[in-house]
Amino acid sequence: MQSHLLTILILLPVIGAATTVAYSFTPGARESHYRWITLGFTTLLFLVSLLLISGAGGGTAAFRFTENYSWIAPLGARYHLGVDGISLWLVLLTTLLMPIAVLSSWTAVHKRQLTYYVLMLLLASAMIGVFVSLDLLLFYLFFEASLVPMFFLIGVWGGERRVYAAIKFFIYTAVGSLLMLVGIIALYFIHQQATGIGTFDYLVLSETLRTNLLTISPRAEFWLFLAFAFAFCIKVPLWPLHTWLADAHTEAPTAGSVILAGVLLKMGTYGLLRFNFGLFPNASRQFAPIMITLAVIGIIYGALVAMVQPDVKRLVAYSSVSHMGFVVLGLFSFTEQGMQGALYQMLNHGVSTGALFLFVGMIYERRHTRMISDFGGLARPMPWFSALFVIASLSSIGLPFLNGFVGEFLIMLGAWTSVAVQHAWIVTMLAGTGVVWAAVYMLWMLQRVVFGTETSEVNAGLADLNGRELGLVLPLLGLMLFMGVYPQPFLNRSRASIAAARANVLTPHEGGSPEVAANVERAK
Repeated sequence: MQSHLLTILILLPVIGAATTVAYSFTPGARESHYRWITLGFTTLLFLVSLLLISGAGGGTAAFRFTENYSWIAPLGARYHLGVDGISLWLVLLTTLLMPIAVLSSWTAVHKRQLTYYVLMLLLASAMIGVFVSLDLLLFYLFFEASLVPMFFLIGVWGGERRVYAAIKFFIYTAVGSLLMLVGIIALYFIHQQATGIGTFDYLVLSETLRTNLLTISPRAEFWLFLAFAFAFCIKVPLWPLHTWLADAHTEAPTAGSVILAGVLLKMGTYGLLRFNFGLFPNASRQFAPIMITLAVIGIIYGALVAMVQPDVKRLVAYSSVSHMGFVVLGLFSFTEQGMQGALYQMLNHGVSTGALFLFVGMIYERRHTRMISDFGGLARPMPWFSALFVIASLSSIGLPFLNGFVGEFLIMLGAWTSVAVQHAWIVTMLAGTGVVWAAVYMLWMLQRVVFGTETSEVNAGLADLNGRELGLVLPLLGLMLFMGVYPQPFLNRSRASIAAARANVLTPHEGGSPEVAANVERAK
């Protein structure tokens, strides 16, 4: 089983989708059973994915559970899968959030349930495929495939402006993906011209670059970096390419927002770390000051815009712009602490922001409004909701002993010592204000929603969390505490892979400028 574990993880949701469709044709099929089938397959998916912990990323940067077969022989495309200490945790985050997202849809989805749950399962398959693909063409196909189910989840089961939000989401991400496809094709022909062999295999490409069997001119590397980075920065989203995010989150159903924030945004930062750093190290170093500047702007901008949002869901959405800015800052610091913190913050954001969207969905189901002014005094009728909502919000702020603190502290520690940008201490101090602004908008939101006086008599009669809702959020809250108190298991598993990515990006390849080489020597 372990020799084909990654294929099983990709196909299991597809089998679940086929099973759900097949069941719909049986006599006496009931819509309420679709969610049970989907929950069963997503829970099984998570349990099977736990087998990855036993073999992936255990103190080595090598890829584990690899599968490598010829796929489209005339093109040199291969079915090449593998996980290391970077992709391991992102796969587990995906499989953890899927059954939680399904449970969050239990009473929220009332129309076209068969289509809804089939799309959820297909989305799970595509997301896992993104994180385990080691062939660029295969990665691109999974990257694009994840777009389609989310487009329909927003466009069919979203809010009043769902069609506008879905089309905006599709246009932004599709344009970026097409540019990446152009870059993939160009890289294929560059490798073919240099070696006589065309390939999309990431490990082959990175190895020929590392050994100087393949040399990319500085001009070509510049444009290839941009083609890949543009697609990934839209997905992050990095300021100023972020404008699709708030609309998509606001109009998406709760499960869609959880998956969008928890997993889809991580595809952008994962792509930067894996492919931009792995294939275009010279350009990555040259673009580092620009990327860091945009990240810091995003941190501050996202926080300031979140402060003035009247809609609690839009507030959480803009907080994602700020938090993902920290991830980009950590990645392009090119320090061990910063890059480790960036990967850890990816996981933190998926857990904490996913939980916040769940809480927003719970009060929306009760009041059918997300306006902050419509709430107040929820601590009295909903004590369990209020207590757990406060914990998740404090995690998002970065309170010590909760997971958000560890990631942000490592990122700022790495950024302070970075040589990727001049006056790194000023950059770090500016980024650090994002933590202050996060406390402002989160605590102000809590004061108006959870505490204070009741603004409506309807709020006094709201029911507290039921057993299903507690089962949704307690695993995430437990992870927040565990990751904040004891991050070592996560950091140990990713250390070797992060070190390998850092070493690659800090190694001057042929064609690098003297200024870049000097910066590399300083970093070493």
